[in-house]
Amino acid sequence: MPDEPGAGRKGLECSPVRGTVSQVRVELSNTAEKQLAKAPGHIVKKFALWVDLVTVEGLAAARTIPGYRDHGLKGEWKGYRAIRLSDAYRAIYQEQQTGTVHAVYVEEVNKHDY
Repeated sequence: MPDEPGAGRKGLECSPVRGTVSQVRVELSNTAEKQLAKAPGHIVKKFALWVDLVTVEGLAAARTIPGYRDHGLKGEWKGYRAIRLSDAYRAIYQEQQTGTVHAVYVEEVNKHDY
């Protein structure tokens, strides 16, 4: 039952790449995987949609979706970016380029302290 909190990775089933030129791979830290396993189902679904969008269309296309409010972070998280999954939840990620492979490494998916 992927809609329940704690559904974990089963809720992260994303569609395969459909003839796209984007070569972005999304990787999750162990921390992010554990946090997603405890997150509400609607947060897991919205995150899975973002992963699918990044994988299929690329990070630039995902940044144009206003609902995610993709933005750079400051302070101790300088060099990282965040997306908004709800009023309370966000995902923190960092772009990584290795040769021709572009990766997005998701560090955390957590409740944001405002």
